Amino acid sequence: MRITRHWHATPAEAQGASAAIGNFDGVHRGHQRVIDLARRPDMPLGIVTFEPHPREFFAPDSPPFRLMNREARANRLARLGVSVLHELPFDATLAGLSAEHFAREVLAEGLGLRHVVVGADFCFGKGRLGTASDLVTLGAQLGFEVTVAPLLANGDRVFSSTAIRTALSEGRPRDAAAMLGHWHRIEGAVLHGEKRGRELGYPTANMSIAGLHPPRFGVYAVQVDILSGPHAGRHGGVASLGVRPMFGENLPNLETFLFDFAGDLYGTHLSVALIEHLRDEIKFDSLDALITQMDADSARARAILNALD
Repeated sequence: MRITRHWHATPAEAQGASAAIGNFDGVHRGHQRVIDLARRPDMPLGIVTFEPHPREFFAPDSPPFRLMNREARANRLARLGVSVLHELPFDATLAGLSAEHFAREVLAEGLGLRHVVVGADFCFGKGRLGTASDLVTLGAQLGFEVTVAPLLANGDRVFSSTAIRTALSEGRPRDAAAMLGHWHRIEGAVLHGEKRGRELGYPTANMSIAGLHPPRFGVYAVQVDILSGPHAGRHGGVASLGVRPMFGENLPNLETFLFDFAGDLYGTHLSVALIEHLRDEIKFDSLDALITQMDADSARARAILNALD
């Protein structure tokens, strides 16, 4: 998958796509429906999205809300067969374009799109004044086709990133996965930590969750894909997500113990899928009590993961 980040300097070979437009936070089932409608046999499949998320630009002090960082989103889109990802820098210049100028300067002239798909609730341009129906009109004038996708619902519930965040906040990753169409994953580089896990017999891979909506803190059964390095592959595991109350006040992070694995993961990139919330974080009276609980957590996580096969 090719990634471009400058709408005013798009290489010719990255133009001419049939592209779905949106933030695609989570790439949930509603998003996947929009992407499917962009598939054309005679055009590359493209995505037009924004980095940072517009909400981060307009409200930089708001609590973390993203379900995916840019790496995780790109990886998920690549799995869906996207050929070109136009990851546009959302800045004052882009935010200040009127709906007409966005359609003309970005979509038509900059990216050279031939077909565009948006959701029925799509808004664009300065002040979000442009609507999906406006884009249909502008596309006819500027030479690209526009398809408006109806909102995808499950019964009377529309699939949305908000509903997925609620499920994760309540420790319901399976319900989140039902709306996503895939397991919710936290992806990123393995960072150096304080290496307490080694002393406890549970060496962990530490990852930051900065900028992401935090799922319910606690211990999870997880599936782990090692995305880079000599140990690339899939493993089951158990992970602790939170602030580690046993060891004082800490920034929230994700610490994952991979079953049946030995090797150095520092600097490699992992994709950790949350399968089931096992319990909340607990401050134990002793390290022995913590280890006993970790043994029980691991046994339970193995049983849950084995039942998935």
